[in-house]
Amino acid sequence: MAPSAPSAPPAPPAPGAWFDSHCHLQDQYLPGSEGGTDPAAAGAGSSAPEPLGPGVRDALGRAVAAGVGQLVCVGTDLATSAQALALAGAVRELAPAGLVDPVGPVVWATVGLHPHDASAGTDGIATLLAATLARGDATLVGIGECGLDYHYEHSPRGAQRSAFAEQIQLARTHDLTLVVHARDAWDDLFDVLGAEGVPERAVLHCFTGGPAEARRCLDLGMYVSFSGIITFKNAAEVRAAAALCPPERLLVETDSPFLAPVPHRGRPNEPAFVPLVGEAVAAVRGVSAAEVARDSAEAARRAFVPAG
Repeated sequence: MAPSAPSAPPAPPAPGAWFDSHCHLQDQYLPGSEGGTDPAAAGAGSSAPEPLGPGVRDALGRAVAAGVGQLVCVGTDLATSAQALALAGAVRELAPAGLVDPVGPVVWATVGLHPHDASAGTDGIATLLAATLARGDATLVGIGECGLDYHYEHSPRGAQRSAFAEQIQLARTHDLTLVVHARDAWDDLFDVLGAEGVPERAVLHCFTGGPAEARRCLDLGMYVSFSGIITFKNAAEVRAAAALCPPERLLVETDSPFLAPVPHRGRPNEPAFVPLVGEAVAAVRGVSAAEVARDSAEAARRAFVPAG
């Protein structure tokens, strides 16, 4: 019997197939930056700082070259939320939705207060949200990142829980996706979510738990997003969670400029590295990277930009 022909390698992901569901591309996160957009000037025309400076444009260009077609730029306080909106709006003005060249991927934005800054209170975020909704800004898709972080506790736990609860209600009231941060606070996190009610669409970003925590998220109807942590040697529990997560609920992200995946660990992260996260997820699940790119992008669109 003649030997069988070797099987063809799996097809690579299509251009623009990847969706980075969580990144921070604001200028203040880029090397050499000295601050961000003035919240009062966001959307105010020439008085606002340029949201697409060379660093942002270069990062978007590298993302396009890496096959990234869409991304969500996430706010963590008033200034970064305003800048995320300005960045997404500038891209939208320069390139019609769906066009990735020459400016870069389609960019969406969220506004939120990170638990590190919970002591500042949510009034500023609520005011920015109201103004954004009033002008009908279609780039706004979510509230957050918000949640609980008991690892660093830069804000008291009570302030964190209050700010988280208030942002859950903003997401529910305005039918926006809730973007959740959780570190060393699982029980309290699920207690607050249970008390307030999980919005129709909620994403547990940069998942750091194991199978038990992933199942609790899935049981609540949440999406689970995996970052470069999945490539770290000590992340066996995260990989086990990725293996059990159904494809329709699994997202990939960079959380750039933080948590660059192997082999870039220790360097600033960027959306162009999201295929490395997806490839690690594919290896854990025993599927092709193209399948993860397709399924995770479809899930991200359902999570953030539902039809209608």
